[in-house]
Amino acid sequence: MNGAESLARTLVACGVDTCFANPGTSEMHFVSALDRVAGLRCVLGLAETVVAGCADGYARMAGKPAATLFHCGPGLGNAIANLHNAKRAHTPIVNIVGDHATYHRLHDAPLTADTEGLAHTVSSWVRTCAGAQSLGTDAAAAVQAARTPPGGSATLIVPADCAWNEGGDPGIPLPAPAAASVTPVAVKDIARAIRSGSSSMLLLSGTALSERGLRAAHRVAHATGRNCGRRRRCRAWHVVAVARR
Repeated sequence: MNGAESLARTLVACGVDTCFANPGTSEMHFVSALDRVAGLRCVLGLAETVVAGCADGYARMAGKPAATLFHCGPGLGNAIANLHNAKRAHTPIVNIVGDHATYHRLHDAPLTADTEGLAHTVSSWVRTCAGAQSLGTDAAAAVQAARTPPGGSATLIVPADCAWNEGGDPGIPLPAPAAASVTPVAVKDIARAIRSGSSSMLLLSGTALSERGLRAAHRVAHATGRNCGRRRRCRAWHVVAVARR
């Protein structure tokens, strides 16, 4: 098994089922692996901004990481605007970025770039694979990082020889840490503030912006008599939704 196939199999084992891609020559072995490995759907995007935007939207709606595939540092650079939006929203995305073979980088080819530097601007986790044998393990760590609350982009840079060389093994899925829970004391303090009669504001983010969260916020507003849906001036209750996870 080559590194590219171990990468694809690891993503499937970790629950990643969709990869939005704008590949180039450095990524062809991974593209081939996408055809061979069942359970990982590849969606082609004709521009990197489209790929990043699709991955952001898909991961937000599905509630699980999406994968992207970019061609070297310049491809990642083209996607940064929408990856920035995903970073601010704490969207779980696993970015796979191809690169020149490790022994070719010294020749400073036209697409050689500071890919790690670019990735750090929009990622909570960045790693460059060192060999086919570690690619599966690196992929499992990337998915774990993307799923770690509050969520974020994890970028795995894959030199071409790490993808085409034999000796790869699928990585073992890693558990993501649980999100911090709200203490009963904090809940009581919030309830006391809402019931005090003074101006109040609910700031919603993360899973609170899901259908379930918005319904819960509406129930709170209704139960406290501060529902702005009525045909009267709302004096004390404001609900502000912030598009941030």
